[in-house]
Amino acid sequence: MLIAKNNEAERSKLWRIVITVSSVLIVVIAGFFLVRMFTSNPLEGDWVSEGSELALDIEDNDRMTVSLPDVVEEQTVQVELQYSLDRDGKTITFTEIPGALAGQAESSGGQYTEENLRSALTNLTTTFSYSVDQGQLTLTEREYGEQMVFERQ
Repeated sequence: MLIAKNNEAERSKLWRIVITVSSVLIVVIAGFFLVRMFTSNPLEGDWVSEGSELALDIEDNDRMTVSLPDVVEEQTVQVELQYSLDRDGKTITFTEIPGALAGQAESSGGQYTEENLRSALTNLTTTFSYSVDQGQLTLTEREYGEQMVFERQ
């Protein structure tokens, strides 16, 4: 055993190697968390509205799924939207995917129409200022100042 012997030079060399490797490892881990903290999407995840049954599933690829409770009685309809996120301005804009609402209305078998979906999404397809604080997402409409509050699931 190298450590069991009383060879001070070998022990010192081994100690320097251990300290160097652990220092490099600490710097790499700290760099990873710093990059992740400033480049990740703060809104990514599942969010449920406090006031209604509205639910958002925000993904990292600029797509999201909205669960709409009021389109068909006793049935929740899920609609896919796209969004653009401005981290510097802390704004998010939700927009329809062209043709997606029409395709979903056709596949519903007449339970709802494209206009039903569009009217259910009118409060959501706009630009919001966002704030995330301790698992709570607050979307504030830029034009009128109306707020929607969501809890992280």
